[in-house]
Amino acid sequence: MTEINFAWSALGGDPALPARVTTVAREGALEARLPVRQLARACVGACALAAAELGAQRAGLAEVPAVRVDDGAVAAAFHSERLLRVDGRAPVAFAPLSRFWRTSDGWVRTHANYPHHRARLLAALDLPDSASVEEVAGRLAQRPALEAESAVCGAGGLAIALRCPKEWAAHEQAVEVAARPLVERVRLDSAPARVLPPPTAASSPLLPAAGLRVLDLTRVLAGPVATRTLALLGADVLRLDAPQMPELADQQADTGMGKRSATLDLATGRAAFEELLASADVVVTGYRPGALDRFGLSPRALADRRPGLVVAQVSAWGAYGPWGGRRGFDSLVQVASGIAAVEGSAGQPGALPAQALDHGTGYLLAAAVLRALTEQSYDGGSRLVRLALARTARWLTDGIRPESRAGVPAAGPRVWLAERDSALGRLRYALPPVSFAGGPADWARPPVPWGSDPARWA
Repeated sequence: MTEINFAWSALGGDPALPARVTTVAREGALEARLPVRQLARACVGACALAAAELGAQRAGLAEVPAVRVDDGAVAAAFHSERLLRVDGRAPVAFAPLSRFWRTSDGWVRTHANYPHHRARLLAALDLPDSASVEEVAGRLAQRPALEAESAVCGAGGLAIALRCPKEWAAHEQAVEVAARPLVERVRLDSAPARVLPPPTAASSPLLPAAGLRVLDLTRVLAGPVATRTLALLGADVLRLDAPQMPELADQQADTGMGKRSATLDLATGRAAFEELLASADVVVTGYRPGALDRFGLSPRALADRRPGLVVAQVSAWGAYGPWGGRRGFDSLVQVASGIAAVEGSAGQPGALPAQALDHGTGYLLAAAVLRALTEQSYDGGSRLVRLALARTARWLTDGIRPESRAGVPAAGPRVWLAERDSALGRLRYALPPVSFAGGPADWARPPVPWGSDPARWA
């Protein structure tokens, strides 16, 4: 089974449809020891196919439009946060305290891009807020890696000890992850089938998600990639953030394409949220599993109040096992799962050529939403779809065979870049890799400043 067939099967799709997908393989795209290119291609291809399927269903087409996946476009999109320019300025990918550190017996990687994560890291190490990189390095060098991981995570921060693949495979969380499907799909109730109107006029691009309302409660990076893709496909995507938790400006510029952005305190703005939910079609969450349940945002609670809803969830480690409630990011999942060990050299840990777990999982999450909407059109039911970066990592390390066939030479990323003006400045950005006959080639609108829209539907 090819990677696209496997991903499509995990999404519950018609096994005949992957024949509609053609691929332009390019040598050197997302080059790594692990088969990153194949994973990325499959995730984007499955997403484009799900979009084409829903578009065909809504428009009453006789067949699903053909899908084309170009490795060059996929590679550019998987580097979108690195290729972004705002008024010519390159973004800062990682803060000074987000990096690998030597410990007394190995390595640990921390993530401290957000101020609150930085503060928790320093508190766990008993260091002042003014602590330097050298002071953190000195403190971590005195501790075993697993001890540092436990202390920082226990304080609500983010640190993961470097593990080899064998060590991770024996870990209780890895065992739990391996027992789950790549895409978890659950029917929550017996809500009636949804009848969606044709998406667009005949002269317009085919927008499979046109007219659909998506509440986006996600943060870096997989969730925003998924909702950015739904916005590309015509959905009205409203991102909601707590007013005291601003998004990083470069993240907003990269993943805010096509969306609107509002702030809403779920603790005090419950009535406003319920008004939004009353006409929402999709809710996407990207916080730790269970973190939003106290606000009535568990999948079943949402479906009880809005029958026919599609709830999509993404997390780092999965909503199960001893790490089910733990924070995490792509870079940390790479370290825990053995990817950093495999990609390293000369005793130094390494990394994938892109945040492929985030991007790949994001496109799969969007695909799962699109497939759920298609299934609802004839089978009804509120739906839950759920993915985890750690499960995508397992597919990469254990489920994809290296590619042997050669491709055409890789072109530079400029072929798949565009520029436009925005309220954030002049943007250079990666074009979307999701491509099917008659579909959109770019987002309808640029990103807006974080929190600049009202918390209501357009």
